[in-house]
Formats: sequence, C-alpha cells, structure tokens
Amino acid sequence: MADLYLKALESERKKLWATCRLKGLAKDTPERQRIAELDELLRAHKAKSA
Repeated sequence: MADLYLKALESERKKLWATCRLKGLAKDTPERQRIAELDELLRAHKAKSA
C-alpha cells in the first residue's frame, strides 16, 4: 500500500524547492524554512516506518 503521507511531504518539498531555485530565494525565507521542516518530518517518518 502506498504511503500517502510520505508522498505528500515529498511532493510539497519538491514544489517548494523548485520555486526557491527558480526565484533564487535566500536561506532565511519562509519557503526555505518550510523545506527544512519537511526534511525533518520526512526523516522522522522514515525512521518510524523502518
């Protein structure tokens, strides 16, 4: 069965990362901070799954 939560997190991260790259946003922007939060959520979810 597909892990929809994991897919949603990865999808949001990819979308935000593409936006940041396109606009050339700095590290202290809300978008980049959200990417860091998503990375932590992904790490925690993968650790819990394993």
